This record gives sequence, structure tokens and C-alpha cells, in this order.
Amino acid sequence: MFKKPLAELKTSAPLRSSDRRKLKQRVLQAFPVLQPEDGDLLVPDGLLSQKFSTHLDEPGVVYISPEGDPVWFSVGKGSDDLIPTVYTLWKRPDLLPFLSTPSAVVPKLIGGADLMIPGVVQHSPGLSEGQLVSITQYHRGAIGPPLAVGRMAVPEGTLRRAADVDVKGKAVYVLHTWRDSLWEMGPSKKADVPEPRTFEVTAETNGQEDAMEDEDENSENAEAAANEGTPGAEKQESTVPEMEATATAPSSPPGPEDRTLTAEDVSNALRLALLQAISSTLAFLPPPTFPISASTFWSSYVLPARPVYIPLADGASADASAVDVKHSTYKSVKMFLKASAKEGLIKLKDAKGGDVMVTGVNVQHPAVAGHRPHLTVKDIESKREKAGDRERKEREAEERRKGEIQVTELYKPFGNTVPWFVAAEKDTSELYTLSDIKTAFNAYVSTKQLVNPREQQYINVGEDPALRSAVTGKSEEPPEFLKREDVLSRLKSHMQSWYEIKSGGQDVVRKKGQPKPVSVVMKIRQGRKACTLVTGFELFKLDAQDLAEELRKLCASSTSVSPVHGKASDMEVMVQGKQIGAVTDLLVSKGVPKKWIESADLTAEKKKK
Repeated sequence: MFKKPLAELKTSAPLRSSDRRKLKQRVLQAFPVLQPEDGDLLVPDGLLSQKFSTHLDEPGVVYISPEGDPVWFSVGKGSDDLIPTVYTLWKRPDLLPFLSTPSAVVPKLIGGADLMIPGVVQHSPGLSEGQLVSITQYHRGAIGPPLAVGRMAVPEGTLRRAADVDVKGKAVYVLHTWRDSLWEMGPSKKADVPEPRTFEVTAETNGQEDAMEDEDENSENAEAAANEGTPGAEKQESTVPEMEATATAPSSPPGPEDRTLTAEDVSNALRLALLQAISSTLAFLPPPTFPISASTFWSSYVLPARPVYIPLADGASADASAVDVKHSTYKSVKMFLKASAKEGLIKLKDAKGGDVMVTGVNVQHPAVAGHRPHLTVKDIESKREKAGDRERKEREAEERRKGEIQVTELYKPFGNTVPWFVAAEKDTSELYTLSDIKTAFNAYVSTKQLVNPREQQYINVGEDPALRSAVTGKSEEPPEFLKREDVLSRLKSHMQSWYEIKSGGQDVVRKKGQPKPVSVVMKIRQGRKACTLVTGFELFKLDAQDLAEELRKLCASSTSVSPVHGKASDMEVMVQGKQIGAVTDLLVSKGVPKKWIESADLTAEKKKK
């Protein structure tokens, strides 16, 4: 979230006493591990508030300590969620439950990656999806200091399953890390990382620790897992206590076991499936849907609602996704339905051939009202289908990108920007992308310490002669300070414009000037006849005659080719009718990126007049 500098940072303002008291109360209520006396430590007197926008234009508020370190923040319009920064977590490392990951993964997190499931080595017990957590570097026999904060992407059960089966995906959506842009706002950014804190280890946990591979090997696997969850990455984990230095690590609850379920276990799983089906689906069916045949009721509603994992008597959980009524105490679907009807969960009537029909469900039954929703077989299948669809769309998008003509805007040091590039130790004969310029500028500002200490969205350009000259226009007074985005905009505008065109299998073409998009304009000609005019396609190496011929066939309309008025070297293709959509689709199919197609309907403007 803060991997790039903040797009906009408003002026900071002192927090009123009443607002500080409210904030302190919110902190104490949101984090039960805190005592009342902790409030003044984590919400100190003299706190400042400052509004910001991330590089993704997400609005937020950051609360800053009197020393200038960000201590709390919230993101999202009107959000009441308070998220502690790493500065705060270093003061109270037990504030949040934690997950640990090998040292090789930490740079990936700082670079903006989320924590993947294969990269988790240890975690606190009782984690739930969406819960705030801290991320620490793994240390054998100790708990490292928090280095990141985020929200759980999956419940604890998924992490425990990863110890036995190949589970991919994200474990934590990372919100903020040590050394990201939010961390860099604080004057304490160069503070040393706290030492790991030791804890007592029980015999069972010690056995789990000994079973782990060396951290170096684990780190190599987890480094790949941080990017895309490499199947070969180690997924060993041990559950450790809430982060207190003197706490004893509790034994880890057994993970889902691949063992034969008893008939009672299967019956329990089927009953849970029925309760889930009634509360989530059957309760909302219109009355005409009933009666439902036993086979349809079973296959369409009960089986999809089976729990993926069910709790067992010894506290473990087992895979219930493949439970079969034949292995239950009921032995058949009919007997299960009759038992459920006897309990009052459903209503039955006899049908031909000795079968039964479900005529209704009892939504008001106490067992239905008290049922807690669970992850179902249908949920897992839906996620797999969505993941498959997403992968398919990504592959299709990648194939489209491969066939696309790539247009890159470039900039060359020119005029008064040349001395600045020399000062930044950059080659003045090179062509730079906007991203290259931003990187060089941010490094330069950081090295020269040109960020305004009071208004951090401003750069003190007046303190650096080379930068001041580079951003000052002709007949303009040199500015003393400018917003970061204004400095970049001026740098870019004072440089020489170039562009580069890449097309599959062809040589790269670089030309001076600014690239212009293909123009697709609809006009009225000869009274009431509408036509569509296409110009500017030569940049993308399209032939006018070929384009006209394809449009003639595609639109079933007459077409013509003529020179553009005042530009004999440029051609204009005209197709009869309102054909903006058809022309755009054809251009995209030929590799022209959609952002480089500019369309306008001038017939609508003429009608308004």
C-alpha cells in the first residue's frame, strides 16, 4: 500500500484534547490486550493528524507522534479501522497476533508483495480471516520484532492444512511494512531493529522446531513463495503463543487428518450440511419450488453444503468433503431425510415407488437458528472455478498483450534539464521513460534531503541550483518549493519528447516528437449522411488501402481513401455510416492499444446546435 511515495499529503494539524481522548478510547477498545495505562504510551499528548492519498488514490488519515513518527493510520473514505504502524508495534509487539516468515521473504514484503501461504513458518493460534496481524522474521526459539502489518487472507485452518497438503494463495494482505513510504515519514526511520525475544519451549514444540529444515533452506523456498507460492516451498509451521517474553508455547492443535471417519462423524457432517442448506439456500426459495424430490434435494442442496472440515471429539478436525450417506448411521438418503423430518427440520410426504418428497423446511427450528455457517464443498468448487476463470482471462490478456503494438513515451535531457541530469549522475544522451525519471528524481531528492520537513508533499527546489534551473520556465521567477508531482511534470515538459514503437518480430522504431493516437471521428456529410473518418494509423504501420478494404467487408459499407487536408503524406480512410465501434474493434485486433485510439461523435454535437 505504501510501496510508493504518497500521492498527496495534506498539512498536519494538532489533535484536540477531546479527539485524542476519543482516539485513545478507540485504541483500548480495539485491542483488548492493552491496559488503560497503555493509552498514554500509544496515543501520546501532542498527537498530530494528517490526511493523505496513496499512489492508488486511496484516501486515509495518519496520526503522528510529537516526535514526528507515524503511529496509527486508517485507509478508506470514512473508515474507522485503526491500524498500528511498525513504530507502534515495536513499542508493544504483543499488540497483534503474528506470523513469522524467513529472512529472504522480508525484502519481498517491503517491495510490495503480500505474504503467501508457503512462506508462513510460525503463527499465533486462533487466527481468523480479515484479522489484523503482524509479520515477523523467523528466528528459531525466539520471536522476531514486527516488520509488517496486514490482514489475514485466510483462516487459521487453511494455514494448518498447508502443513500436510499443497495449499497455495495469499496468507496476509500486507498493508504497511518497515522501510516503506509510511515508515520513511518518521525521523526515527534509521532506528535499529529490536532484538528477537525468546520464549520457553515445551517438549512438543521443541520437537516441531527440530523437525524443521535449516532456516537458509526454508528461506530459499519461501523467497519463491513470496512471489507466486512455488509448489516446492516448505510449508512447515508451529503454533506459538501470544507474543509475551515469558509465555510458554502451547501445543499445536492437530491439523486435518486423512483418517477413516466413524459413522457418527459422517452423520454429524450430513446434519451440518442440511442445517447450512436450510439457513443459506432453502429458506429463500419461493413456495412454488416445493415439493422437491429426495434425489434433487440431496444432490442440489445437501451435498453442496457439506462442510470441508468437521471438528472431531478429540479436538482435531477431519476432511468431510467426501462423506457418503452409506457410511453414516442412516445408511440411505431416505432414512436420513426421515430422521431429519422426525427432528422437525423438514417436512416430507410419501411419493410413488416408496420414495419421499420434501414439501418444506423449518427455518425457525432452534438448530437452524443456532447454526454457525461453515466453509462448504460448493464454496471450494466456486473458488476453483473463479480461479480457473481468472487464470484463463489472464492468459487471454497476456496473449493480447503479446500481439499488441507497444508505444512507449520517452524523454531526453534537453536545455536547462541537462545540468540536473549531470548532478544526478545520469547519462544525458540516454532516453528515459517517465518511470526512470521518477526513480532518479526520488533518489536525488532523498540524497540531497530536499523534502520540506513541514509539508512533506513539497520539495525545496530553491535549495538546489541544478533542480531549480531544470524546473524554471522562460521569463519565470525561480520557485522556492513545489509539489512533488509539479516538479516531475515540469522536468518532463522541459525535456525533449521521443517515442518508441515495438511490434512483434519487427525492429524497434524510435522517433523524435510526441506520438498521436489514431483518430476515429463520426461526422455528418452531404446533408444527413453520417460517415466515420479514420486518421493517424500510419504510426502503427497500417496501410490505408488494406484498412479501407477490411472496413468495407466488415461494415458492409462503401469506403474511400484520400489525403488528409494540409498533410499530403497522411491518409484518411472514410467508411459510410456510424461505425466507431466496428473501427475500434478492428484497430484493436490489429494490435493498436485501446488507449491509443481516440474517438469522437461530432454528429451528436451538430444535432445539439
